[in-house]
Order: sequence, then structure tokens, then C-alpha cells
Amino acid sequence: MKVQRVKDKTKLQKYMIVGVLLVLLIVLTILTPEFLTYNNITNVLRQTSAVILAGCAVTLLMISGNFDLSIGSIMAISGTLSAIFVTKGMPLPLSIVASILVGSLIGLLNGFLVVVMKVPSIIATLGTMYSVRGVAWVITEGASIHLGLGKNFTYLGRGFIGPIPLSIFITAVVFLIFFFIQHKTLLGKYSYAIGGNQRTALLSGINIYRVGIILYILVGTMAGFSGTMMASRLGVGNANIGQGFEFDVVVAVVLGGASLDGGEGSIFGMVIGALIVGFIGNGLNLMGVHSFYQDVVKGIVLVGAVLLDRVMQSRLEG
Repeated sequence: MKVQRVKDKTKLQKYMIVGVLLVLLIVLTILTPEFLTYNNITNVLRQTSAVILAGCAVTLLMISGNFDLSIGSIMAISGTLSAIFVTKGMPLPLSIVASILVGSLIGLLNGFLVVVMKVPSIIATLGTMYSVRGVAWVITEGASIHLGLGKNFTYLGRGFIGPIPLSIFITAVVFLIFFFIQHKTLLGKYSYAIGGNQRTALLSGINIYRVGIILYILVGTMAGFSGTMMASRLGVGNANIGQGFEFDVVVAVVLGGASLDGGEGSIFGMVIGALIVGFIGNGLNLMGVHSFYQDVVKGIVLVGAVLLDRVMQSRLEG
């Protein structure tokens, strides 16, 4: 009975956020004639690609009932290291792989702290967030890395496959992979089971420790990938990359239907949530609204999404 209620709620949330996105597109098209153009839409999709990449893994993690605040810092150190490795003579493809692996290792550390050592996920990843960004500042000595990167360094973030930006193409492929993982693999099913009731999942034979660590590794990996893509798009390695990135991802995931209590969430919904936030920011920019107000809107959207989740939950239970 509970499973059916969750399914009904998830389906209703999907319809609602798709409706919100369509209304938003119509309103912005009316308010700003420059909005509905190929170049502008493509620009928004490129800007939200990093959020979607990391959000795919974060969605599964939050479905399992855990949290990660360190993704912005992982993004910073991976992007910075990709630039450093290239300046040291490492081939670009190898530097990208090595930088992403660093993100995977940080994810493994988070998984060990949360799953094995039982440190609350918010506390563990908050500590990692500060420590990792601090390391990024130390290894760069507070300076941006932009000399000696070569013209190919920006291909991952600025390149095209025909008329399609490479970053959008990669993001679409990653989305399809994680959509398959969520709906067709044991990892996706176990994530829901653990988030729904960890004790029941453990008694049913699910290795909750292995699943938890794998999910944290995936989050670190995708955050690292987002960092290398962002550094490539900006054409610079900087420890300041990813400031507030974790907030953007959480807003997208929660807006997409994920519950802070675990057991609920949708990768498809996360993508719609990321697009809603991206289009809101873009529309406000086109209308000349200061970026400070965009943060206000993001905060309102996050709180509103959580309140809506609570209202829907109470009605379904009633």
C-alpha cells in the first residue's frame, strides 16, 4: 500500500513539474523575445549540464536517504587538477581521467565516513567540503591556472558534434545511463529499498554498506566529471569553481521530487528541476534582474518544493 502511494505521488510530481516548466517557458517567451532562440536555449542547456551530470548520481544517493554537500568542492579540485596535469605535460584525455578518479576517491572517503564509520552524512560531507576546497586553494596557491593549457583544453566544454554542443551530448548520454540504472538495475532498486526502510532492506539481504559506498563513489565521480567539464568551458583551472554548486544540485533534485527522508526521487524529475532553475536564472538575466535576486528565487523554490512534498505526503497518508 505504501509503495503504491509513493508511486502515485511520484507520478503526480512529474506531471506538476513538467507543467511548471511549460508555463515558465511560455511566460519567459512572452516577457523576453530573446528567450526562445536557438543560441539562448543552447546556452542554458550548456550551463545546466554540470548540474544534471552531478544530479544524476546525487538523486540516487538522496533516494537512499543520504546526502552530500561536498560536490562543489570535488568539482573545484577536479577541475583544478585537470588544468595542473595538462600544464605538467600529461595528455589531455589522461588528465581528465585522472581528475575524475580523484573525485571518485573523495566519494569513497565520504562513503567510508558515512556508511562504515556512521558519521551523519551532512556532517561528514560538510567537513569534506571545507577540506577539499582548502586543498584546492593550497595546490593553486590562490592563483588561476590558464597558461600552457593548449587550445584542446576547452574542447570538452566548448566543442561541438555537428550542431550539438559536446557537453549537451555527453549529458544526454549520462542521463540515459543513470535512468537505466534507476529503473532497470539492482542498484536502483536497492537505493529505493534502503531509503524506504534501511532495517527492512538489511533484513531482506541487501548489502546496505556496499550500496552506500558505491553511491558515494558515483557522486564523487560525476562531481569530478562536472568539474573537468566546467574548467574546460571556462578555459581555466580555479579553486573557486563550484561555489554554491551543491545548492543548485540539491534544488534540482528536490524540485524533481526527491524526499529529504529518502525512498523517493526521480532522475527524470531532477532534469526538469535543473531546467526550471536554469531557465529562471536565464530569464531574470535577460530581463536585467540582478543576480542577487536569483539566489532569493532559488531559496524560495527550494523551500516551496519541500513544503509541497510535505503537503502531498500528508494528503496521501490521510
